[in-house]
Amino acid sequence: MTGRLYGVGVGPGDPELVTVKAARLIGAADVVVFHSARHGRSIARATAAPYLREGQIEEQLVYPVTTEDSDDYQGEIDAFYVECAARLAAHLDAGRDVVVLAAGDPFFYGSYMHLHKRLADRYPTEVVPGVTSVSAGSAVLGRPLVERDEVLTILPGTLPPDVLAEHLAHTDSAAVMKLGRTFKGVRAALEASGRLDDAWYVERATTGKQRTSPLSEVDPDTVPYFSLAVLPSRVRERTTAGEVVVVGLGPAGREWLTPEARTALASADDLIGYGPYLDRVPPNPHQRKHPSDNKVEAERAAFALDLAKSGSRVVVVSSGDPGVFAMASAVLEVGDEEQFSSVPVRVLPGLTAAHAVASRVGAPLGHDYCVVSLSDRLKPWEVIAGRLEAAAKADLVLAIYNPASRSRTWQVEAARDLLLAHRSPDTPVVIGRDVGGPQEDVRVVRLADLDPAVVDMRCLLLIGSTTTRTTGRGQVFTPRRYPA
Repeated sequence: MTGRLYGVGVGPGDPELVTVKAARLIGAADVVVFHSARHGRSIARATAAPYLREGQIEEQLVYPVTTEDSDDYQGEIDAFYVECAARLAAHLDAGRDVVVLAAGDPFFYGSYMHLHKRLADRYPTEVVPGVTSVSAGSAVLGRPLVERDEVLTILPGTLPPDVLAEHLAHTDSAAVMKLGRTFKGVRAALEASGRLDDAWYVERATTGKQRTSPLSEVDPDTVPYFSLAVLPSRVRERTTAGEVVVVGLGPAGREWLTPEARTALASADDLIGYGPYLDRVPPNPHQRKHPSDNKVEAERAAFALDLAKSGSRVVVVSSGDPGVFAMASAVLEVGDEEQFSSVPVRVLPGLTAAHAVASRVGAPLGHDYCVVSLSDRLKPWEVIAGRLEAAAKADLVLAIYNPASRSRTWQVEAARDLLLAHRSPDTPVVIGRDVGGPQEDVRVVRLADLDPAVVDMRCLLLIGSTTTRTTGRGQVFTPRRYPA
């Protein structure tokens, strides 16, 4: 009995996008086959790696040429596939099941199809579909490819630019594959067809090297083969009236963002917020971003409400949670004015900086705690000092936001000295900076050793109560039981 041949799509590059069936077949195969250029690297093999097992035979099929610059490109490729088919036939004749890995989908510009044509009439064969790069590109852009009666056209970038331009000018949506060295011609075709401003560039979608950008801004010398141009749907049918949604982005990257917040961001027409926070939201070709300074909260809120009043779906972004020293209260306050009474406002929570910092060291917020901002821009220092003293007397753990800035340099020292009047010099203090970000730094010091020079606006302080402890492993927690 012969073995069985499987053409298995492994998707665009994220191993978690490999289907359950594909993963099962890869793990069960006697022989796993993958293509590569002479450099030996294989995207399909790297994607399937988590599903391979010891003892499997691996067959690497190395292309003799990778471009059509050869004097006899087609002849060399045909000979290559004849040889490859013979290698696979030997395994199948020996009764071994063979899985041929295909990036994306096996029958979507895939190399597997050339083996299929040569072997499917001789051996039992099954093709397992995979997520295509076009679907992945649409997903990472956050834009539908086609809606309602629109037509989607898939084009290879290897077509002459004038032919590409003709297709692009007469279709609703499109994806152009195989960029790399064809990018300049594809860009010229998009410009000639009047579609350049609509086009988006997607590189290595769903992988750690993913890049998206308006195609007009891409340097041709940086474009690899595994990239595509996308013309998303042009239908912008509104399904809801205008509204303002205030969204918490969490303290850092996308992994800290809730699914609810992601949905709101993807469906917005306009995004409003402090510039560095807006920069954390991936670009979307059909959204407008309105960055502003961090000292114009009321103006920002009014602008958002005005846009929503005219029918726009507006998202106002905040770092952390929008209800904690952030934009939710500003939007609700301005939204309470009579002129905005018809505009709905929703608030979506986010992971707070206090909880993010606390998680890095253990559970310092395990008992009662309070949250205080040291910024005296919106309230006088006398009020802040009174609240710090009250919290210290009540033996509460303190989460201190906005401890310092370039213009506020003395408040941390003043707060430390005030708290030392009520707390032991050995009280644990957690200094969390840029938690979740590339410059994350979390350290635990004694209250007496809190150095204002190491604290800036990107820091958050957690100051323990009389019961807060530091373990032998350096973790910090506040017991849930309070001494009688």
